[in-house]
Amino acid sequence: MKISTKSQYGLRAMVFLAQHKNKILPLKIIAKKEGISLHYLEKIISALEKKGLVKAKKGFQGGYFLAKKPEKIKIGEIIKALEKDIPLVKCLKEFCPRSKKCLAKKFWRNFHKTISLAINSLTLADLIEEK
Repeated sequence: MKISTKSQYGLRAMVFLAQHKNKILPLKIIAKKEGISLHYLEKIISALEKKGLVKAKKGFQGGYFLAKKPEKIKIGEIIKALEKDIPLVKCLKEFCPRSKKCLAKKFWRNFHKTISLAINSLTLADLIEEK
């Protein structure tokens, strides 16, 4: 599985917002602090906003903030908002003529489940907690 830079940068931006949860932050600040192109970050934040993960405040002193508390935002939600629904292997999504006799399909199904469980068990709060 390959996670795109869109998800990598999106997660970094969300972690940054979670660390500053009581502030409304302009994208310029997030982009600068996280080393992300402002143009690219605008596209990422737009997708996150459409999925209800961030909100915008327009106007003077405007910017973005988390739409929910960090403990309510799962990492899987962020990745799902930014990635196309691409399965690990084609046979999990499409019909495969070998499906009935393929012994490897069970492995791929379990592998996919394990990854899904892992990314959906962690929240933004888990990432920003000091240990």
